[in-house]
Amino acid sequence: MTPTNTPPALALRPREAAKALGISARTLWTWTKSGLLPCVRVGRGRRQVVLYPVEQLRAWLAGPGPEAAAEEKGGAE
Repeated sequence: MTPTNTPPALALRPREAAKALGISARTLWTWTKSGLLPCVRVGRGRRQVVLYPVEQLRAWLAGPGPEAAAEEKGGAE
């Protein structure tokens, strides 16, 4: 018996997150490393997985965007 109504995902893997945001995987990693995108790191070492919580991504998208976050993080004076 397979469920017909699967619950929505709570978090996305990197490839899914890049596709959902309409950006390349390289841009996703750049934004993740610089701290612009909210993410959760699970595990350690080679088995570490980076997940992107859907609700936090939605809030991030509704916010001022990556340009404003980059200015804020860079300390533009």
